[in-house]
Amino acid sequence: MERKSSSEIRRMYLDFFKSKGHVVEPSASLIPKDDPTLLWVNSGVATMKKYFDGSVVPEVPRLTSSQKSIRTNDIENVGHTARHHTLFEMLGNFSVGDYFKEEAIHWAWELLTSKEWFDMDPEKLYVTVYPKDEEAKKIWLETGVDPSHIVEAEDNFWDIGEGPSGPDSEIFYDRGEEFNNLADDDPENYPGGENERWLEIWNIVFSQFNHKPDGTYEPLPHKNIDTGMGLERVVSVFQDAPTNFETDLFLPIIHEVEKLSGKKYGVDKNDDVSFKVIADHARAITFAIGDGAIPSNEGRGYVIRRLLRRAVMHGKKLNINKPFLYQMVPVVGKIMEDYYPEVLADKDYIEKVIKSEEDRFNETLTDGLELLNSIIADTKADHSKVISGKDAFRLFDTYGFPLELAKEYAEDQGMEIDEAGFADEMQKQKERARSARSNAKSMGVQSDLLTDLKTPSEYVGYDTLKVDAAVLKDIIQDDQLTDTVNPGEARVLFDVTPFYAEMGGQVADQGVIEDADGNVVAEVVDVQHAPNGQNLHTIKAKREMHAGESFTLIVDRAFHLKVEKNHTATHLLDQALRDVLGEHTHQAGSLVEPGYLRFDFTHFGQVTDEDLQKVEEIINDKIYDEIPVTTVEMDLETGKKMGAIALFDDKYGKKVRVVSVGDYSREFCGGTHVKNTNEIGLFKIVSESGVGAGVRRIEAVTSQAALEFLNGEEALLQKAAGLLKSAQVKDVPAKVEQLQAQVKDLNQTINQLEAKIAQAEVANIYDQVQEINGIRLITAEVQVSGMDQLRQMADDWKTKDQSDVLVLGAKIGEKANLIAAVKDPFVKEGLKAGDLIKAIAPKVNGGGGGRPNMAQAGGSAPEKINEALKAASEWLETQGK
Repeated sequence: MERKSSSEIRRMYLDFFKSKGHVVEPSASLIPKDDPTLLWVNSGVATMKKYFDGSVVPEVPRLTSSQKSIRTNDIENVGHTARHHTLFEMLGNFSVGDYFKEEAIHWAWELLTSKEWFDMDPEKLYVTVYPKDEEAKKIWLETGVDPSHIVEAEDNFWDIGEGPSGPDSEIFYDRGEEFNNLADDDPENYPGGENERWLEIWNIVFSQFNHKPDGTYEPLPHKNIDTGMGLERVVSVFQDAPTNFETDLFLPIIHEVEKLSGKKYGVDKNDDVSFKVIADHARAITFAIGDGAIPSNEGRGYVIRRLLRRAVMHGKKLNINKPFLYQMVPVVGKIMEDYYPEVLADKDYIEKVIKSEEDRFNETLTDGLELLNSIIADTKADHSKVISGKDAFRLFDTYGFPLELAKEYAEDQGMEIDEAGFADEMQKQKERARSARSNAKSMGVQSDLLTDLKTPSEYVGYDTLKVDAAVLKDIIQDDQLTDTVNPGEARVLFDVTPFYAEMGGQVADQGVIEDADGNVVAEVVDVQHAPNGQNLHTIKAKREMHAGESFTLIVDRAFHLKVEKNHTATHLLDQALRDVLGEHTHQAGSLVEPGYLRFDFTHFGQVTDEDLQKVEEIINDKIYDEIPVTTVEMDLETGKKMGAIALFDDKYGKKVRVVSVGDYSREFCGGTHVKNTNEIGLFKIVSESGVGAGVRRIEAVTSQAALEFLNGEEALLQKAAGLLKSAQVKDVPAKVEQLQAQVKDLNQTINQLEAKIAQAEVANIYDQVQEINGIRLITAEVQVSGMDQLRQMADDWKTKDQSDVLVLGAKIGEKANLIAAVKDPFVKEGLKAGDLIKAIAPKVNGGGGGRPNMAQAGGSAPEKINEALKAASEWLETQGK
């Protein structure tokens, strides 16, 4: 077997299955599309669900792909094992109701063992089969596999709950006796066991059953093949690497880290863990950010932030104490350039996001160390040497402070961490994340009612909104195929239709169906694509309709034209955002309705009012320029060469429609559009907001809706002018500025008066001094209008020598507010205002914190302020001087 690069192996795999009639599916975005069950695309089959459950029938039933994937269920193992990764590539070949076990097994053996392909030694290959799958075992024997190399395994059955399931065969590569890490009689010392000798390189799932909601299994109407070969693993075989990290997928990153750290890989085991973590996480965050995810405190963003911070901490272990991870982006891009050229194309943007996050983490790391030191001090004060798992997890969750680093700091202080408690908190968080997605089904139960619906149906709505003699072909009512539509709701298929089916964010057309006499016999309320691509109409029938009858189909013209205007406006908006914000912006979703348009896009940072104004001006200029909008059908490659923009996670057939707005915008799009930009009339942004980590949303209106919006805004201005006693709208800004100046003066006066009141209040409480264990304490409930006055009273107290500790409470609105202050000499002796406030805040059903010399709290029980003040005295009694 000849040594090969990762790029060669990936290409050979895809070429092999291409030679067997498979269509190569490009690697989809890591961000799942229309799948709430997944945080990330985590396998090749994750992008094929719609084919396997029958909701969509692919143009070609044989597919192959190299799909980038992320799994984060065991991040802690990365770096400590030979093959755990967060980002990995899954090579796969898929059959959707086409070939089955015979072909899948023979082709697998051919690819692995034939001289012109992988050329692996058959003597080093082992396969496992499900014991009841005698057919698979028989076929493996027919290929020439040594019977002693076939192992039966009870767990060789792929099942994720409801939907397609079935037995599988795993293929293992024998790395040789030198990798044998177990005793000969160890029960795990076999292909398929937990050992280092036999490496699993491929899994072939024979999806032949429908797992029904009631827990039973029945044969699938259309059997499928789903396979997965880990690229990183098979590359380690070809490159004779002890682990995946010694392959050309990781070593260039490790070598770059060597240059920055001055340390060498392969010298120290602890250092090697850090090298591996950095190499793995650099790949994951580079691709995730490139696909539109952004570091944040929730969801995908939280995963990226956690990976990035973990990599940075391992960089510090290698003595890299400045931002460095962003420098790995071009290295990752160069490694993957053959199949993922977009990484280098988006290099500057990805680097910017990572560098910004590294800088931010270095700032929060200081805060994390302060919190850790505080936790250590509190733990010692409680005469304990064990930091609670909850505190350690709070440190990790809030500041990204890794457990290993916290352990090191704790050990330096002669302490340890309750790791079991930490693991428990981590598990609780995982369960919370899972429950957020648990209500959605991973894959639907396959139904042949729609997948077998193959009657041809032509969509002609690009050219006409009315068809005079459409023949009713298929009828589905009450989940059954029938020849007659009874009054009520049904789904119907015509041989020809002008009704647009919902797609690409554009809503479906609405309209009516008439008989030969011009009578309305049904309303069309929705149109969706059937699995085989036809436009399937949901109708509300007023009378019986029979298959074979001819009808007139009429689209609601006003509804349709409004949608067209908004759809073309989204194309203009997409390009205008690139012009103003940068080429890194990508469409992340859209909704095109008659009343408004919604456009989601990736962007790191805020979008300013000035940016939005520029975007609006560009779009309206294009409208006023009366630019022709043209649509041409062509093959996909020609469209790409023309520079047409494609949505990353959309699949395109052999023929595509390219919509061009002059030379300004060019996109792949199957929607309907105006003929000239002047038909849009007017474009107005209504709102802009963030809807997720790194995703912004613009809502806008066009044409008549834009005019109505502006008229509404003008009416509000007219009303404001009337309330301000201004003669004209143009006088409103000056009048508002005048009123703001007056309010500022009045606030200054109020503040001065409140300061005097606060001083008077302070004077009244100075006589209420208690002495507890040699510490002078003043407590009082006071009347103030806000927290600022409470803080002012504490500041005034500091300048006087009336007591050593001050605790004040006040009812402000419906809330209880507390403030505690401690003089510096007592702070140095370990008496902290933050500890005091935390002890008494629960009395008012609240919580708080702050600095050692001053802290504050809020609560929902103002009637219990006196209880909190009494608790302050009791707390001091336990402290001593």
